[in-house]
Amino acid sequence: MNNYYQEFFEKIDFTQENLAIAEYENCHFVDCNFANSNLSTIVFIDCDFKGCNLSMASVNNTAFREVAFTECKLLGLHFNTCNDFLFSVNFKDCLLNLSSFYKLRLKKSKFINCSLHEVDFVESDLSNATFDNCDLRGAIFDKSILEKADFRTAYNYSINPENNRLKKARFSISGVAGLLDKYGIEIQA
Repeated sequence: MNNYYQEFFEKIDFTQENLAIAEYENCHFVDCNFANSNLSTIVFIDCDFKGCNLSMASVNNTAFREVAFTECKLLGLHFNTCNDFLFSVNFKDCLLNLSSFYKLRLKKSKFINCSLHEVDFVESDLSNATFDNCDLRGAIFDKSILEKADFRTAYNYSINPENNRLKKARFSISGVAGLLDKYGIEIQA
């Protein structure tokens, strides 16, 4: 397997020719298009993606270790098929709608200013995760570990406290309604 260290990839369209199967460490991907491409078995360590489109890319056994995504489109990405060894990701200003983190360990992950519509967080470990100004409309939390997670500025979520571990999770007063959805009660100011 080839290794790339501190390489810079800018404005490359990987939809025509896939990114080489290799280990990429401390690499930067800027304004690249990976939509519907095959990123399977590639290893990314301490890499960052900025302004990239990874929508519907195949990430079977892909390793994301300390990877940051900024202003990226990651629609329908199945992170649950990634290599989970040392899996660590952070997102800022990203579109993650219809993606899946099913059964993944996302401890301390940061989601900042992200759209997370209908994202699958079923059985995920989101301990100490931060959802800062994130839209969680239709996101699915079931048997998820949300202990010490920060939802204070998140919105449009619906989380059943009976089916998820919420000890010391943080919510704003205005967001409490998202914890009571299952009861069908109306809360008025």
